[in-house]
Amino acid sequence: MERIKQALERARAEREAGVGARPPAPTPPFPPEARPVRERRAPLSDGRVAYTQTRTLELDQARLRELRVVAMVENDPAAIAYKVLRTHIVQRMRANGWQTLAVTSPSEGNGKTVTAINLAISLAADANQTVLLVDLDLRRPSIGRFFSAEPLPGLSDYLTEERPVAELLFNPAIERLVVLPGNHSFTHSSEALSSPRMASLIEELKGRYSDRLILFDMPPVLSGDDVIAFSSHLDAVMLVVEEGRTTQDELSRAYELLGDEKVLGTVLNKAEEASTLTGYY
Repeated sequence: MERIKQALERARAEREAGVGARPPAPTPPFPPEARPVRERRAPLSDGRVAYTQTRTLELDQARLRELRVVAMVENDPAAIAYKVLRTHIVQRMRANGWQTLAVTSPSEGNGKTVTAINLAISLAADANQTVLLVDLDLRRPSIGRFFSAEPLPGLSDYLTEERPVAELLFNPAIERLVVLPGNHSFTHSSEALSSPRMASLIEELKGRYSDRLILFDMPPVLSGDDVIAFSSHLDAVMLVVEEGRTTQDELSRAYELLGDEKVLGTVLNKAEEASTLTGYY
């Protein structure tokens, strides 16, 4: 009995001295209700991707065709042109280890949003590539209406109402593609783009999946300072110009504002003379 008592006293003394004590549980970096959801997709045995938490929207193919979203249409000349564009972009992005690409234009109406959507769909068709398309044209967000006739919650709800990003992302029934729409417009868009909350979101999106290419549909370069305010988050920029409308002076000013080192390339949109390769548009 005396030996048992001595053993208990010895154990108590060791605990008080910290010998053999169990280390305290580490404090989580986020409270449970604020932890970012890190996993929304799961690989299947055949290499496909299953979305486990991101909601999926069924698409109206006829509506997409009317809106000139054609990248998923087999043997369509424009779809072939987007495949060629995709190959050039993937090669350049991978060679430089880049992850973020902005799609913009010198002025309004050049077709940057349609180009961004078609490019995202074409990129997602690559079995080795996943894509996130983000609507960062905060003053005139429009990506959501291409995929749904009804308004969709989006980036504005994250910035103003602090809604979780997980509630805003959707998969448009296209494998390996996720979309973050914009929803409501912003008057002070460049301030929102350079805010700490936006910076935190971009870092989370960039760190979530290392194999993901992030496309940002951004407002025209010459319409404000949004692209410049956001440029620190961008690896590269692609310019969409319109034949017969974009002037040489506009293109020169856009390059001057962006810097030659940022511009990945230029896409000629709405060309009247059909390409010998694709007959694009």
